[in-house]
Amino acid sequence: MSTSSKLSIKSLMLYVAMTTSTIALIVTAGIFQYLQVENFKRNMSNDVVMLANFIGHNSVAAILFEDADAEQSNLQKLADTPNVDHVHIYTQDSDAEFSLFASYNREGTSHVTTVFDHLDQLNTPQFNDIALEVAVPIKDNDKTIGYVYMNSSIKELTTLTRNTIMLTLAIMVVLIAMSFLLSLRLQKRVTGPIGEFVNLVQNISANKDYSVRAKVSDIKELAILANAFNVLLERVQKHMIRQKEAEEEYRSLNTNLEQKVSQRTLALKESNQELIQTLEKLHQFQRQLVQNEKMASLGDMVAGVAHEVNTPIGLGVTASTMMLDRLADLQRDFDNKELKASTLGKYLNESKENLNIIYRNLNRSAELISSFKQVAVDQTSENSRTFSVQYLLEEIIMSLRPRLKQTKHEIKLNCEPQLYIECKAGPINQILINLIMNSLIHGFEYMDVGQIDISAHMLGNDKLKLVYKDNGKGLPEHLRKRIFDPFVTTKRGRGGSGLGMHLVFNLVTQALGGNIEIESVEGKGTSFEIVFPVRKANGSEMVKIS
Repeated sequence: MSTSSKLSIKSLMLYVAMTTSTIALIVTAGIFQYLQVENFKRNMSNDVVMLANFIGHNSVAAILFEDADAEQSNLQKLADTPNVDHVHIYTQDSDAEFSLFASYNREGTSHVTTVFDHLDQLNTPQFNDIALEVAVPIKDNDKTIGYVYMNSSIKELTTLTRNTIMLTLAIMVVLIAMSFLLSLRLQKRVTGPIGEFVNLVQNISANKDYSVRAKVSDIKELAILANAFNVLLERVQKHMIRQKEAEEEYRSLNTNLEQKVSQRTLALKESNQELIQTLEKLHQFQRQLVQNEKMASLGDMVAGVAHEVNTPIGLGVTASTMMLDRLADLQRDFDNKELKASTLGKYLNESKENLNIIYRNLNRSAELISSFKQVAVDQTSENSRTFSVQYLLEEIIMSLRPRLKQTKHEIKLNCEPQLYIECKAGPINQILINLIMNSLIHGFEYMDVGQIDISAHMLGNDKLKLVYKDNGKGLPEHLRKRIFDPFVTTKRGRGGSGLGMHLVFNLVTQALGGNIEIESVEGKGTSFEIVFPVRKANGSEMVKIS
């Protein structure tokens, strides 16, 4: 749209002022005209009703004496009353029948018919296109003896209405002309400073001269606009000055930019080299920490198994010592030829009981050592082997029995007995040991009885899914998102390294080539879902660790 086709503020103000003034005048004139006409009608109605009542009052005697001629003569006097065109006086007999008693018709007007059939509708004055009609009762001692019907011309009302309209229109034209002149005067007062402001903006845009300032008007809003624009001009001018200074500085810097770039490139290379070395040291340190975490886990398990093995071995030593004492007594009695059959029978019974005790406890120790040996070999071996998943899980739980028997927590396994796979058993051992210890140390903190559910099943023929759940205290949202990051722990300064779950993540993703997901709600426990590739096997492929 071109600039010439757009509406200017000057025209808009004039249009608004004139439109508002015209509408206001039209509405005011319409209301005034309506009230004036209604006032004319009301006055005329009152006059006609009053005259009709007067005629009816004077005609009572003539009606009672049935002197129609006298009443007709009285009605002719209405010729001097303007606007009264027709007057009928009706009488009413005992059968409520009406008859014309006397009438008056202005000369030069046509006669009107009687209105017996709608006298009741003319109780109030009724206006039509040419006349005002009214019918009032004639009463004698509160008894209606007839009616006066009057027909009055409304020419005078029409003339008054027309004159009023003409006068109103003339006044409206004068007021609109005055409004137009006043609007022109006021719009010049407002649009003059705006025009100057527009010209100033155009000059600034064309010449880029930001040192000029807008003239402050005596109109409040325009003065605020001018002051704000002047502040803007001042800021732009300062910005342009700073920009020129910056350009000068930039041009001066460009002269030795190549040298500075070379120096900074060299410094950046040195910094990158230092960063690479630092990252390598950090990775070495992290690998060392993870290895330490593995050894610490294995050390805890060794200490627990050693403590657990000491108990059955101690019982076996006690039973064997007792047998040696009884054997010495038996040998002394035999040498002294005092051996009795009852003594020998008692010795045999006690020997049987002690041998059973020694056998049970040595067998228990052998099972513990075998389980620990299998777990230890798995943790230090990186080779794959074929094994029963259920047997592996039971071995892991047995290796942790020294720690578990100190609590009332329960571990439930859900796995098919005939599920055999070929995979690295060591990472699985370390993963589950870390998860169980994590539940015991963190999840079941301040809990007397907790439950851990471990389930395992195949996904197809090449993936194993392990699901580990506990009903512990769960994890808050901020900790759940960072649980697999290194050095994240809730026991900072209380023995927690923060590497346990980081080790689990590395074992799942790197050693086993799988993935792990966690779900946890604070106060509702934690669940881990681990999926990794395996080869499904059968029991005949198993190789025992001796």
